[in-house]
Amino acid sequence: MDRSGSTTARHVLFLNWRDTSNPEGGGSEVYIERIAAELVAAGHRVTLLCAAHGRGAAEETNADGTRVLRRGSRHTVYARAALTYLAGRFGLGPLARRRLGRPDLVVDVCNGVPFFAPLYARRPVLALVHHVHREQWPVVFGPVMCRLGWWIESRLAVRLYRRCRYVTVSEASRAELAELGVDRERIDVVPNGTPPVTGAPLPRTTHPSLLVLGRLVPHKRVEIALRTVAELSGELPDLELVVAGQGWWEQPLRELSDSLGIADRVRFTGFISEEEKHELLSSCWLALTPSLKEGWGLTIVEAAARCTPTIAFRYAGGVAEAMVDTQTGLLVDDEREFTERVRELLADDVRRKAMGEAALAHAGRFTWATTGARFAQLVAGLTAAR
Repeated sequence: MDRSGSTTARHVLFLNWRDTSNPEGGGSEVYIERIAAELVAAGHRVTLLCAAHGRGAAEETNADGTRVLRRGSRHTVYARAALTYLAGRFGLGPLARRRLGRPDLVVDVCNGVPFFAPLYARRPVLALVHHVHREQWPVVFGPVMCRLGWWIESRLAVRLYRRCRYVTVSEASRAELAELGVDRERIDVVPNGTPPVTGAPLPRTTHPSLLVLGRLVPHKRVEIALRTVAELSGELPDLELVVAGQGWWEQPLRELSDSLGIADRVRFTGFISEEEKHELLSSCWLALTPSLKEGWGLTIVEAAARCTPTIAFRYAGGVAEAMVDTQTGLLVDDEREFTERVRELLADDVRRKAMGEAALAHAGRFTWATTGARFAQLVAGLTAAR
């Protein structure tokens, strides 16, 4: 019997548009990677099929034992996934059966656009949705693509996956899926875990410091953090903001920093290692999550594991479950309140430290081992008949 409690090893195929080595990878990709690692540790075989990019080979096995196949581009990965699956299913092409074969379960990761796996998989399909993208479509795309994307996500996908089980990362996302017409009893919630902190404790910076950690894309709304720094700069002359992460939206953010006159107070780090992330999360006074929408809020719990409270928006989905409002961080309703709460916490050392200690205790509730075990139970249940 393996760690999941199942006596049968299964082959699980994840279809996701990116992997963690992709320059545009984020929290969704971390979730997939950590779940895959836990399933492999439990005795299962795991394959991840995602888009190709310059930082990864077309085919490799990563350190955790997950087989990674990279096919197509950001836009063609969906069609390439279907073709690769069918080639493996029917043994077409050299080594096709060895590379993919016929998995026992297909996890179709729907980041706005699904992989349409029920049309060709002929295997149980689990739809993994981190959050509904209603708010993101108009931020990223023009009116035509926005309407098309939202129709696919809210109408077509709901009908196509009507016989599939769903898994999501928060009760907020579960409620959103139910609003679209997905039966609540078909939706399981398996939240993110938090990796144990391995680095040594580090002191806080001697000056007030803020951190935004994540991909640099429009819906993360780093602009709000920049405007907050601009407003507080007069009363806090040594205030610093670190923007840690990479993405195609970096240049507009740099330009905004210049126009606000705070370029000397903002440090853009680009890609950071786990060691650098630990250092930044440990040393900053406050973490900021101004994002429009998050399925969970992985960086909130990562900051909490370093005794660092976070300020985020109440309406931004799963962030309200990643923290305990007023205890491990603060949830706000608008940008004005966001700036005011940053000002208050930076000025209140006692309250900020108490929130950090409560945040550390809260983060301890979420482990990848527990998350992986819950996901393994879904695998066992969906593949039991086979």
